[in-house]
Amino acid sequence: MRTLRSRFLPLLARRWQWQWEWQGGGGGGLRRAARCGLCGEAAEEEEGKMESIMKGIRGDNAPCVLDLDDAATVGGGVGDTYGEDCATEEQLVTPWTVSVASGYNLLRDPRYNKGLAFNERERETHYLRGLLPPAIVSQELQERKIMHNIRQYQLPLQKYMAMMDLQEGNERLFYKLLIDNVEELLPVVYTPTVGEACQKYGSIFSRPQGLYISLKEKGKILEVLKNWPERSIQVIVVTDGERILGLGDLGCQCLPITLDVGTNNEALLNDEFYIGLRQKRATGQEYADFLHEFMTAVKQNYGEKVLVQFEDFANHNAFELLAKYGTTHLVFNDDIQAGTGIAELIALEISRQTKAPIEECRKKIWLVDSKGLIVSSRKETLQHFKKPWAHEHEPVGNLLDAVKTIKPTVLIGTSGKGQTFTQEVVEAISSFNERPVIFALSNPTSQSECTAEQAYTWSKGRAVFASGSPFDPVEYDGKIHVPGQANNAYIFPGFGLGVVMSGAIRVHDDMLLAASEALAQQVTQENFNKGLTYPPFSNIRKISAHIAANVAAKAYELGLASRRPRPKDLVKYAESCMYSPIYRNYR
Repeated sequence: MRTLRSRFLPLLARRWQWQWEWQGGGGGGLRRAARCGLCGEAAEEEEGKMESIMKGIRGDNAPCVLDLDDAATVGGGVGDTYGEDCATEEQLVTPWTVSVASGYNLLRDPRYNKGLAFNERERETHYLRGLLPPAIVSQELQERKIMHNIRQYQLPLQKYMAMMDLQEGNERLFYKLLIDNVEELLPVVYTPTVGEACQKYGSIFSRPQGLYISLKEKGKILEVLKNWPERSIQVIVVTDGERILGLGDLGCQCLPITLDVGTNNEALLNDEFYIGLRQKRATGQEYADFLHEFMTAVKQNYGEKVLVQFEDFANHNAFELLAKYGTTHLVFNDDIQAGTGIAELIALEISRQTKAPIEECRKKIWLVDSKGLIVSSRKETLQHFKKPWAHEHEPVGNLLDAVKTIKPTVLIGTSGKGQTFTQEVVEAISSFNERPVIFALSNPTSQSECTAEQAYTWSKGRAVFASGSPFDPVEYDGKIHVPGQANNAYIFPGFGLGVVMSGAIRVHDDMLLAASEALAQQVTQENFNKGLTYPPFSNIRKISAHIAANVAAKAYELGLASRRPRPKDLVKYAESCMYSPIYRNYR
C-alpha cells in the first residue's frame, strides 16, 4: 500500500509504507480531571452514543455514518497493484517505475535502491557495473553501519535529518532500522524531535515530500492530486498546519498533504527561509470552499474508500470538518476523537460496566479549560463540544482549586501548555489518592503538563504516570519507575490498517473503541506490576495487528466493511498486510 508521505513514519504497511502523522495527545485546549478510575479497555456500546456530539453539529435530521447506500459497499481490501505481495520474499520481482528501473536511475529510486546489497547478477542485469564499489554487503551490515553513524550525532535534530536522508535514498533500509530499533528511533522520527523539525523545517528543507496544495491552486486541486506519481492511494493524512502538536500555527512547515491557506505566525511570515504562502490565514467561506474542493477531488481521484485523517486542525475548524464529511467520506480526526473523545470513551466504559445512562456517567468527568472548571453557568458561552461536560457546580477559576474541590482520581492533560500540572496540583491529587493516575499527554516534551520525575517526586513515588512524549526511567526512594508513553502511535497505524483491510466505507466511533480495547488487552500483569499502563513499544507490530483485527471486526459487525468474504483469521490477515522491509531480489 502506498500513502502520501509524512514527516515521520510508522512501522506497518503493505507493499509500500504507511506514512502517518503520529501526533501525541496534545491539543484540544482542555485538561481533564476525572472522578472515575481510568480503565484501559474501551467500551463496546450500542451505536450512536459517541455520535451524539457530531450529530449536534450536523443537525437532528442529518444522517449518521451508518446511513449508507448498499450500492456503495462493493470491493475493498488492501490493494497489491504490482503483485509483489503475492510473492514470497525469495521470488523475483520487477522494479517497475514508469518503465523498468535500471542503472543510474535505479540507484536513485528509494523504493528499489539497495546500495551495496545488489548482488553480482543484479548488477549485471540492471546495468550497475561501475556505478557501485565492488563490495557486496548484506542488509544487516548496512543496518549496523547506519545505526553506528546515527549514534555518533549529539543533537536529536541531526539524527532526524540523517533518518530522513536515508528514507530519501533507501526506503526498505529506513524501515528496517525503524522496525528493529523502534524504541531508540521513535523519539527521533516522532515526538519530541519532530516538533523541533517542524519549527525549523524551512531551514532544513532540502527535497519536497508529500503534496503542497496552496490557495494558488484553488480550482486546480484535482490536477495537483494527479501530479502525485502513485495512483493506488489508500490513506491520506492532511493538515492545514494551524495547531501542530502543542506548538501552534506552523503554516506550511508540516506534512504529508499540507493545505497552505496562509499563516498567522508572524515569525514565519518574517522568516526568509519560510517555504509557504506569505499571507494571513484564509477563513470563513474562502476556507470552507477550499477544503470542499480538496475533499471532492480526493474522492474523485482516489475513490470512495480512501481514508482521510484530519491532522492538527485547530478546534474551530476540526469539529466542523469532521461533522461535515463524516457521513460522506471515510474520515477521522485523532485530535478530536482522542481529545475530547477521551472523556467520552471513559464515560462509555463506565456506562458499559455499570449499565448506567451515558448522561449520568458524563457527570463523573470534569473538564477544565483556560477559564476554569466547565460548569453549567457557562453553558451559553461554551463551544459546542464542551457543552456535554458542563455540570452543575459553582464556578472554579483554576486547575488547582478544581482538583481540591472535585477530588479526582485521574488527571489527564491535553492542554498543549507545559507545566500546568504544578507541584501544588500533583500534591493535591496525591493527598486523597493512594495511587493517583497522572497522564501528561501534550507534545512535544516542552509542552508536557509535567515531567515523569516531577510526577513521581511530588507524589512520593505513588503516581501511575504516562506521557505523550517519552521520559527516561526515574529512581525515587530506591525504586525504579518506568513511565508509560500514552501516545496515539499505539493506536492509529493499526486503526488505519483495520479500516483499509476491511474495506470500510465509513469510520464509526465504535471502531475507535474497538482499537482502544485491543490495546488494553495487550497490557500484561507483568506490565501492571511495573506501573506500566501500556505495553512495551518494542511489540508495536504485534500490537498493531491485534488493533487492526479488532477494528476490522467492528466494521464487519456494524455493516461498514465491504471486503468479502471476511477473512477467517483477522489477526493473521492483518499481519499478512504489513510491510516487510527485507530486500527483494530483482530479475
